[in-house]
Amino acid sequence: ECLMRSLAHSGGHLLVDHLQSVAVVAGEFAGGCGDASTARNWACAAGLWHDLGKYRPGFQKYVRLADGENAHIEGKVASRDKSHSAAGALWAERLMEQKHGTAGKLAARVLMYLIAGHHAGLGDWHQGLRERLAEPESQRELADALAAQPPAEILHGAAPVPGSLRHIPGGLQDGFALWLRMLFSCLVDADFLDTEAHFDAGKPRQRSGFPTLTKMHAAFNAHMAALPVRDTPVNRLRADVLHQCRSQAALAPGFFSLTVPTGGGKTLSSLAFALEHAQKHGQRRIIYAIPYTSIIEQTADVFRRVFAALGDEVLIEHHSQAESAPEQETARSRLACENWDAPLVVTTNVQLFESLFAAKTSRCRKLHNIAGSVIVLDEAQQLPPAFLQPILDVLNLLVAHYGVTVLLCTATQPALSNTAYFDASKNLRGLNNVREIIAEPDALFAALERVRVELPTDWNRPIPWPQLAEQLAQEDCVLAIVSTRKSARTLHGLMPEGTLHLSAQMCGAHRQAVIAEIKQRLQARRDGSDPRPLRVVSTQLVEAGVDIDFPVVYRAVAGLDSIAQAAGRCNREGLLPEKGRVMVFVSEDAPPRGSLRLATQAAVSTLQAHHGQPLERALFERYFRAFYYAQNLDEKAIAAKLRPDRELAVQFATAAQDFKLIDEEGSATVVVRYGAAREEIDRLLGVLAAEGPQRWLMRKLQRYTVTLPQRMADKMLAQGSLSLPMPGLYAQVNTDNLYSNILGLLNEDEIYNPGSFYS
Repeated sequence: ECLMRSLAHSGGHLLVDHLQSVAVVAGEFAGGCGDASTARNWACAAGLWHDLGKYRPGFQKYVRLADGENAHIEGKVASRDKSHSAAGALWAERLMEQKHGTAGKLAARVLMYLIAGHHAGLGDWHQGLRERLAEPESQRELADALAAQPPAEILHGAAPVPGSLRHIPGGLQDGFALWLRMLFSCLVDADFLDTEAHFDAGKPRQRSGFPTLTKMHAAFNAHMAALPVRDTPVNRLRADVLHQCRSQAALAPGFFSLTVPTGGGKTLSSLAFALEHAQKHGQRRIIYAIPYTSIIEQTADVFRRVFAALGDEVLIEHHSQAESAPEQETARSRLACENWDAPLVVTTNVQLFESLFAAKTSRCRKLHNIAGSVIVLDEAQQLPPAFLQPILDVLNLLVAHYGVTVLLCTATQPALSNTAYFDASKNLRGLNNVREIIAEPDALFAALERVRVELPTDWNRPIPWPQLAEQLAQEDCVLAIVSTRKSARTLHGLMPEGTLHLSAQMCGAHRQAVIAEIKQRLQARRDGSDPRPLRVVSTQLVEAGVDIDFPVVYRAVAGLDSIAQAAGRCNREGLLPEKGRVMVFVSEDAPPRGSLRLATQAAVSTLQAHHGQPLERALFERYFRAFYYAQNLDEKAIAAKLRPDRELAVQFATAAQDFKLIDEEGSATVVVRYGAAREEIDRLLGVLAAEGPQRWLMRKLQRYTVTLPQRMADKMLAQGSLSLPMPGLYAQVNTDNLYSNILGLLNEDEIYNPGSFYS
């Protein structure tokens, strides 16, 4: 009777019930992870044994004295009795060796990774997990758990067959790491959900309630049919793009590209394809990934308007900001890192790809919900070159073995297919069988040509900022795009009063307000109600997803794809009597080092050797060839770290630490006090101080955050300009002079020395 009353958590949560429930749910989640039977067997075994160490008398004493849903999490308090994740890992090794000998002992390492990491995260086998499990305390944990005589249905209820590892999706060498992370996702999500349901029976209901993809598909069609559309050449072409996306959606799942010039309506057309395709092929969700945090809110808002008839909660909008530090993680903050159990997820490339290579439980939790999805990669040319090879490898595995369709959506296709220019001599592996949706993309590009691009006469002679500002001041309506925040502030400071400014030094809500003002004034200029000059200086954040339409655009020389994106903000609707003007100039500030500088160099060399139109579609393959071949596409050797050796040793933790699309150690997230929302920001920070991080709260605060270099944030913290309301999240103190309602967040040096603006 005492044994049957062993608890998994405080509040009477029986351990046997928890283990069996997690095993069942993890097995259900694993059904989409390659060979369903194989994946379910391994996931069920991991679920059944993951908390075996909780049968220890010491843990049972501890859990009866503890209180709350976080009490059982290892690492919160130094307590030998609290540790429980080693016992199940070691039991899996012992039992499988007894049943299958050396092969069983080796295969058991799959379960050892999963079980030992279900709180701490997936570890490296060498110099990590192997040493930890060999420690006397880990061995004692198993002995204590077995001495408590757990039920036979727990100890012997599941034991996968080693030979089933032959069915790993993609093969042992190439597919093992992703498959194991998928199983890990199934285990930790099942564990979290069962624990959550015990402590709060209403939580499962809170997670449900999203509309089905079927309802969203119908709502999308109704919205598009009701849109008032002027009969213009551009709108007729957009309608044709939409029609082709819908008609091609019936094709079998796999890789697709949607090559549409900027302004061709690819955002809604790509969503139409995804909805239609998911419906026809039984896929569970759509994941819309965007390279820039700066525009994710407006894309999500576009989608919310499309699905307005279905209510407010129609999608998950997930940014990669303000996550708690691992040592501070609680069940509540884990809930904030959603498991993506919704039909439509709008997220960033950072969230999507860092999750696919993650080791942390909170990041990996969503992975099994990526299986069976349609992934739309908006602005696919923005995939980071330093990590391009491992990204392409994981996309190939998802499409071939996990029921995923990937749509590469851009005006400037980077030509990532195996049939392009990926070179076996350099061990570069492209994507398999990418199908273009648009029947005649060259004809579409010609029909949507709305600008005339003027290139510098001398690529080696930069134009001084004052001279550039003078040229811009002569224009009545102009957008100037530069490559750095420093350049934007320098140029803006030389412009006539009333010039607007956009950069990532402004929080999302501030940028959104300025963009809304720009759109309103552009419309007012067209209808004659506001003839005031409109001049805007911006960084490249306006180059993707921002539907603005200027007659004249200036662009500092950059990658050819960036120049094309800038051109997409010029004469976007094709309403000018003549073509719009796009002026490419060489700025005084050299482009930042690294990928941006290589992109600029590749663009200049490509354009210098070309004598036709600067934005011809065929030109982009030459540009991307030069751009990619100039750098290492697996800079951190991620592929090698995730390839198992004969001992199934993998560097999960090291690979996850190295796979960072944004250098988290070098940057900090700051909640600013944007004047128009000061009271709301104060209220949200008050809730954070009183109640800690919560999903809804962090999502609201994201709209008021700016990213700074870590060194700058630490300096401002020491000066008293910032506070630290939670680990990993800074906040501007209640002073007015640190946030400009024109330029965004300043630091104290900038207040007294405007010439010191950092890039």
